[in-house]
Amino acid sequence: MTDTVFELRRYTLKPGAREALIAVFDTHLVETQEAAGMSVLCQFRDPAAPDQFVWFRGFADQAARTHALPAFYGGPVWAQHGPAANETMLEWHDVLMLKPATAESGFKAAGHPRLPPGTADLEDMRTYLVAVHHLAPDAVDAAAASAAKAIADAVSATGGEVLASLISDRSENGFRRLPVREGECVVVTLVRPAVPQAIPALEAALHETAAGTGRAPDIARLVPTARSLLR
Repeated sequence: MTDTVFELRRYTLKPGAREALIAVFDTHLVETQEAAGMSVLCQFRDPAAPDQFVWFRGFADQAARTHALPAFYGGPVWAQHGPAANETMLEWHDVLMLKPATAESGFKAAGHPRLPPGTADLEDMRTYLVAVHHLAPDAVDAAAASAAKAIADAVSATGGEVLASLISDRSENGFRRLPVREGECVVVTLVRPAVPQAIPALEAALHETAAGTGRAPDIARLVPTARSLLR
């Protein structure tokens, strides 16, 4: 089943703790989350922010999310490994709940093989861009979808591949133990540059698409961990 609900999760970690979190996450918290009914889509380091860990996960729908999260966080795997993960974190509440901007704009990660636990990171891992564009909080879904299309068109015209184009899902959070950012309307775009040299032009195009919104987009250059489906 294709996922229709996503989370973009951005954690601020204690100084020097990112590799410890990645070791716990990639070894113990990938297949076990998926066994509980969710998809671990991609996880990243931010080279410009060494205390940041960024990842996306997906759910078939809101009902699946409401079922899967308590099953995992109330289960034995999190009881065993959650304390070590939590020990690395300062902030874990920067979470956007999202849905595809169109029926075809969800993640293009299905079918990618996941490398086994213990796989070493490659030195030449591809860089991805994640852009968060902020719209008026009361913008309707049609306006957000239109903005998402304009952003995707600009990316494609500048030599990038859009791997996901997502907008805010303002459904009620069915698992209040894990808060999400509410009262916002955003467009989140995950981009794979054709070549590294295209990144500055892509960033410029992403900034241009925010003209008139009154707020610059948040853009990060991210490098996947070895076990990310996108790598």
